Amino acid sequence: MPNRNLSNPLLSKCLVRLLVLLWALPAVAAAIEPDPGSSDRIALWPAGLAPGDNALPQPPRIVERSTDPALPDRYIDHVSEPYLVAYRPANPNGSALLVIPGGGYQRVVLDKEGTALVPAFVEQGGVSLFVLRYRLPGEGRTDREAALADAQRALRLIRHRAGDWGIDPHRIGVMGFSAGGHLTARLGTGFDTPVYPATDAIDTASARPDFQLLVYPVIDMQGPDSHAGSRERLLGAADSPALRRHYSMQHRIGTGTPPTFLLHAADDDVVPVGNSLLFYNGLQQAGIVSEMHLFPHGGHGFGTRGTTGLTTAVWPQLALAWIAAQTREASR
Repeated sequence: MPNRNLSNPLLSKCLVRLLVLLWALPAVAAAIEPDPGSSDRIALWPAGLAPGDNALPQPPRIVERSTDPALPDRYIDHVSEPYLVAYRPANPNGSALLVIPGGGYQRVVLDKEGTALVPAFVEQGGVSLFVLRYRLPGEGRTDREAALADAQRALRLIRHRAGDWGIDPHRIGVMGFSAGGHLTARLGTGFDTPVYPATDAIDTASARPDFQLLVYPVIDMQGPDSHAGSRERLLGAADSPALRRHYSMQHRIGTGTPPTFLLHAADDDVVPVGNSLLFYNGLQQAGIVSEMHLFPHGGHGFGTRGTTGLTTAVWPQLALAWIAAQTREASR
């Protein structure tokens, strides 16, 4: 009769390996890009390619930087046909977030500022997430507004189809990280700036977010706190003092800028905390409802993973509470 003693070292070792593999399966599955045409992958433009894009179409490249299958860390570049990846909650609360990951305008991070948000915001918070794969400056295109066009179109698309997805069209916000935070601020301050020709009924919807969340955002392009990599990538050879000021988001705040939530770590040595301070001061001067949280530790790019043992770990709960407060305020 076979030995069923679980204290057997070989059997125990196999069991441990099996448990580890099973534990890792959700993370691995979450890191698989949905197939084109699936319900979770939503093309932004009817023909795939954005109207007026002068870059030569090329296949996107997805690169995995992690060696741990339980903690995927992919990025994508060479996006010619921008799209959204949707994460829908089992118990939706009616609100939605367009998520714009960072990557220094050189790449779009997919997991640290995308799939890793799902447990807190989708499963626990009940928020529908739509993570944007957007076109990058350079890569053969001369239009530095291509990423903004994708963000505008994405917000309009979510609002246009809100009824299909159980979303309140007046509870659609945007959340951006790092250079994605810069693009988010561009959307929040330039939602009505014409940057692409209208193509269909989707473009009749408003691109104004009802609220915006900026997480360790790039804001300034002029001063000592600017992120040189994002600036060089966005402005390119046309870099000038006038362009630097134009793309410094603290100067673009207006009366239509949506309520804003800011989050930053004071020890961020990549995108200094001065970026959030500049934007917050501009919001205050413009009378825009805003809330800012500064944490002593966290560095840059922490997302929801790099906060173990830090007070910074509470930020998703703070963000969800703030989103709920905006919803209550809007309903009054």
